[in-house]
Amino acid sequence: QVQLVESGGGLVQAGGSLRLSCAASGRTLTSYTMGWFRQAPGKERELVAAINWSSDARYYAASVKSRFTISRDNAKNTGYLQMNNLKPEDGAVYYCAVDSSRFAGGKADYWGQGTQVTVSS
Repeated sequence: QVQLVESGGGLVQAGGSLRLSCAASGRTLTSYTMGWFRQAPGKERELVAAINWSSDARYYAASVKSRFTISRDNAKNTGYLQMNNLKPEDGAVYYCAVDSSRFAGGKADYWGQGTQVTVSS
């Protein structure tokens, strides 16, 4: 079992920055990929960034590339999503997740509880 606890969401003005954290416990993540999903009201959940815990390979959705950075701290078993130049359309509930199959089919082995990000224009 892996427990994921997100933090760092909040309200920010357009153009501002936030950093989300996802602390994992229960086991190390060397066999997993960690990802950040988001879901806005009335929209489908989408994967915005992912990082392979062992290889450090990273993925970004086109909508966030060059603005968001995903990273990890092995010693703390914690992942991060640095979000810069935020736009109102980035507002959503952000979920941390880990999966052993790189989120095939949009599924994950474990999910965090979600953290709200609101971007005012």
